[in-house]
Amino acid sequence: MFSYSNAEQILKAMGEETRLKIISYLTRDSFCVCELVELLQMSQPSISQHLKRLREVDIVLEERRGKWSFYSLNKKHEFYTLILHLVSMLPAKEENIQSLVVEGKRVLCE
Repeated sequence: MFSYSNAEQILKAMGEETRLKIISYLTRDSFCVCELVELLQMSQPSISQHLKRLREVDIVLEERRGKWSFYSLNKKHEFYTLILHLVSMLPAKEENIQSLVVEGKRVLCE
């Protein structure tokens, strides 16, 4: 059973448009910060601050690959199914990911 306090922390972390978009992308695949910069058309420091907030509540996991960091959703998080349900009610981001592939920007950091 979830506690009100835990639910509040998770919902506050998710309660911002950019972070919801990041979560939406991460339901599709893991991404490097440089890819999220392209998808969201925001600066790298700004994206990193949003990812930090999501990592603080354990929604997002960070994996180092050489000098690059890739981010994914924490599928073991107690709110994972709730997160997926909330994202399923938002506009799909699949076309943006496809445009990255078409433009050859899907993996800028390798």
